[in-house]
Amino acid sequence: MILDSINQELLTLKEKKNYRSLPQLIHNGRDVTVDGRRMLNLSSNDYLGLANEVSLREAFLKTITPETFLPTSSSSRLLTGNFTAYQELEQQLATMFGAESALLFNSGYHANTGILPAVSDARTLILADKLVHASLIDGIRLSSAKCIRYRHNDLAQLRRLLEENHGMYEKIIIVTESIFSMDGDEADLQALVRLKHDYANLLLYVDEAHAFGARGEKGLGCAEEQNCINDIDFLVGTFGKAAASAGAYIICRQTIREYLINKMRTFIFTTALPPVNIQWTAWVLKHFADFRSKREHLLQISRKLKEALTEKGYNCPSVSHIVPMVVGASEDTIRKAEELQRKGFYALPVRPPTVPEGTSRIRFSLTADITEKEIDTLIEIING
Repeated sequence: MILDSINQELLTLKEKKNYRSLPQLIHNGRDVTVDGRRMLNLSSNDYLGLANEVSLREAFLKTITPETFLPTSSSSRLLTGNFTAYQELEQQLATMFGAESALLFNSGYHANTGILPAVSDARTLILADKLVHASLIDGIRLSSAKCIRYRHNDLAQLRRLLEENHGMYEKIIIVTESIFSMDGDEADLQALVRLKHDYANLLLYVDEAHAFGARGEKGLGCAEEQNCINDIDFLVGTFGKAAASAGAYIICRQTIREYLINKMRTFIFTTALPPVNIQWTAWVLKHFADFRSKREHLLQISRKLKEALTEKGYNCPSVSHIVPMVVGASEDTIRKAEELQRKGFYALPVRPPTVPEGTSRIRFSLTADITEKEIDTLIEIING
């Protein structure tokens, strides 16, 4: 009976064109091959194109010997997994951001599902943007805090919620992304910081997963770009996108770092990432400031695609390298994605429950190693 209900739910997903399966991919640098068809990858989070830079890997491998190549930590950091590489990368991050401290995590999901439950209780109110990532939603659900979701980027509503609730809770945490993963638009971090300064019991949590590496003079994200790094209490980012690695970080005050080490379950009860992974991340970050031209090129091709979509009549709120083409119905979106794939572009449909019903879209995830000519060809296909 249980399996019957599961099978029925899968059939329903197929009928609604929302069924998912793992793609069989062969990676060829910037391209992927699916079912014998080679296509330019427009669905990767490798925003700076570093995952395809063989020279960067070659230079890193020269620093590694069989003795220093450590493919596993074999333990949590609180036991025997706290290798020197971890401490060095955390200090490197703190120095880069000009902050008191940093703490590493195994993934962005680990970070977002672990930090919020650790720092909140029944006397906490979380005010979360309506479009925050699933990992943040899960972190909120795992916490004992009350949560109110405010309308996306609606600062007026957020201000009203603060006025109504600030006296009823010991602390309030505003939770937002800087660049939002589905629409590619951006939060006004400076405005949120101004709000924070109006209330003594207000903390600010910002997820920079899609901005770290791709934004800011030094690639430190929107907080750097908007000059408010030190005003954000929980500044979270990931290495699995623009940094071409794995893992995540928080930039925070030393007191918060120590508290998380003692209270955060997804940190305490997990085997730490392999030290060689941490060393690779540190190597990439040493070069982050040198990738300014990549960031500028990424912004240029992103603007060009967004303008073309807008001229075609699509509502495209993006101000970043994530450029959505909202089609509407899932079936129509799948059909459009298949057309793009036939013409050499690996673009994927994003459907419910990832996005609301009726807003299925092609999510173009651009990288710095895509040429302007390739964007022109893509635009021609869309306009055709």
